[in-house]
Amino acid sequence: MNGYDLSQALLLFGALLLLVKPLGAFMAAVYQGERTLLSPVLIPCERFIYRVCGIDRDDEMDWKRYATAMLLFNAAAFASLLAILKLQGILPLNPQRIPSFPWDMALNTAVSFTTNTNWQAYGGESAASYFTQMAGLTVHNFVSAATGMAIAVALIRGFTRRRAATIGNFWLDLTRGILYILLPLSLIFAVFLVSQGVIQNFSPYKSVPFLDQPDVRAAVTEPAIPLGSGVPEPTIPMGPVASQEAIKELGTNGGGFFNANSAHPYENPTPLTNFVEILLILLIPGALTQTFGVMAGNPKQGWAILAVMLILLVTAAGVMYMAETNGNPLVTRLGVSGPYLEGKEVRFGVGGSVLFSAATTGTSCGAVNAMHDSFTPLGGMIPLMLILLGEVVFGGVGSGLYTMLAFVVIAVFVAGLMIGRTPEYLGKKIEVREMWMSIIAVLTAGLLVLVLSGAAMILPAGTSAMANPGEHGLTEVLYAFASTSNNNGSAFAGLNANTVFYNLAGAFAMLIGRFVPAVAMLAMAGSLAAKKYVPPSLGTLPTDRLPFVLWLSLVIVIVGALTFFPALAMGPIAEHLTMTGV
Repeated sequence: MNGYDLSQALLLFGALLLLVKPLGAFMAAVYQGERTLLSPVLIPCERFIYRVCGIDRDDEMDWKRYATAMLLFNAAAFASLLAILKLQGILPLNPQRIPSFPWDMALNTAVSFTTNTNWQAYGGESAASYFTQMAGLTVHNFVSAATGMAIAVALIRGFTRRRAATIGNFWLDLTRGILYILLPLSLIFAVFLVSQGVIQNFSPYKSVPFLDQPDVRAAVTEPAIPLGSGVPEPTIPMGPVASQEAIKELGTNGGGFFNANSAHPYENPTPLTNFVEILLILLIPGALTQTFGVMAGNPKQGWAILAVMLILLVTAAGVMYMAETNGNPLVTRLGVSGPYLEGKEVRFGVGGSVLFSAATTGTSCGAVNAMHDSFTPLGGMIPLMLILLGEVVFGGVGSGLYTMLAFVVIAVFVAGLMIGRTPEYLGKKIEVREMWMSIIAVLTAGLLVLVLSGAAMILPAGTSAMANPGEHGLTEVLYAFASTSNNNGSAFAGLNANTVFYNLAGAFAMLIGRFVPAVAMLAMAGSLAAKKYVPPSLGTLPTDRLPFVLWLSLVIVIVGALTFFPALAMGPIAEHLTMTGV
């Protein structure tokens, strides 16, 4: 690893470790209703929202009411976005007169942004108006992220409350997450992005004339195009980009304003913005581990979970970096040596591309600054594996923490059986109900990936959309359903996902992958909250120490390996062996 790439990685993880503790403590104070630095300004706003919406701040919900409120809110959010997409052609702020979405793409997109997946089977600058981008997609970036954070906080209350019938109030958690956390941070970073060159305007798209028309025409083609034939002037998209870019990364959403996503210079113009955007992707998922530690009354528990996330992420990024710097032997034989730069932005290089790719697939972000389809087989397998592990290597805002806690429950239960100790976590006995809910949360997405990928490989509607045959084509299909089922949203490319089959199958995968684990975690929160506290004893497994950190990391990798190794062996591993001639 060269010095620049190493220093960039060290600076990134150093900055993350410095920020997670204060932000995590701040979020714990917000969700516990304590006063914060922003309280004098935001408490009147918060009270006004509750009064207008008829929300009783003292009304606590059991897990069923909490889940019902969450599902109803998301159903309403889905319906509103679907209406915007279908009526886009007659709505304001559409200077390019972009028509409405087709029904299947509108359905897929509405589900995608409601579930915090932000999978895009369209080009943002050619398919979505400014009104759709702001009132539709950006708004859903906030509310879908806040929904995941609310579910995580409800699960934390399940672990920390004793003999309680309630786990909080969804409307309070949703409002506070947006008002105190997402909005202020997004405003700060949107202003920063504007200062670095990310655009923010409502201008129509710009047609820019060539500076020297004859010379440009001669350079475009051989022989030169006659002057009278006319070369169309390039069109440069405009729009309110910075406001969407900030929450896109901060809320681990990932839906880009432009089709090139964070590889576009209007979304991510410099190495500095690239660094900050990677930090934003990891910031809230990392800080939520500290929120968990503070609310649980044991900060070491939060640090233990963060350590697991860092171990897996750093290992994945290291393997990906080695694969991309070693390059493609087939290209090397042609006399081209050095790092493998196909599909990467030269202003970011291998290091910036690898860090971004690891962060965006380790979380459920889905933003990309490089073409994962162009990575080497092993380099492309790592982002796929990070998604398939269940989006717990930091994971999405909220969803990463509650899925990680599901893995913790499984690890505690299995370790207890192996060493003859009582399966307990934070003073709560882990019993059959908690195990079932954890298994549902962990395995739902995996089952969706395997079933839907298998269906796509045997149905003409699935195979007809594949641009590449063989192992690489299989990887593209596997990646598409891994991304949608795990609510990631990034794409491997090479697959025409904008078909009726993939739009409907992807929408189904996103809905089930988001809400089945979410409801399972709320059910587990209700079960845990009702349990009595069991003081630690000599038979209690310590879960805030290094041995448990390593054990939990191993459990996560084993579950992923046992579930997906056969598919990976037929896809990227087979492609790597073919490439190297083994």
